[in-house]
Amino acid sequence: MTVTGVDFVALQVRDLEAAASFYEQRLGLKRTSAGPPHAVVFDTAPIPFAVREPLPGVRLPERPGAGVALWLKADDAQRLHDELAGAGVPITSAPVDGPFGRTFSFADPEGYVVTVHDA
Repeated sequence: MTVTGVDFVALQVRDLEAAASFYEQRLGLKRTSAGPPHAVVFDTAPIPFAVREPLPGVRLPERPGAGVALWLKADDAQRLHDELAGAGVPITSAPVDGPFGRTFSFADPEGYVVTVHDA
């Protein structure tokens, strides 16, 4: 038996609707009808992305996701950066050009740091 790759990514969040709305309104992700009542699944490819209520027994720390690197691909990272910064979203790393194109990081409403690139 061998693992062949990542098949699903979900962030556990304190406020499901606020987190889902952020990813819809600020990043343009579209919800799918596939999500169970405790999660919102987005139509991302090739790997589904979701936000969900914490699993039973999980207490989220002040800054969830420390030590995890979550990268999302965008058509235009600089434009997305400018829109997020203009909306007051905390930018944790300013845009730079590198091997993955234009890249920057922001903090979502739950405190997860997400990196965006466009290559």
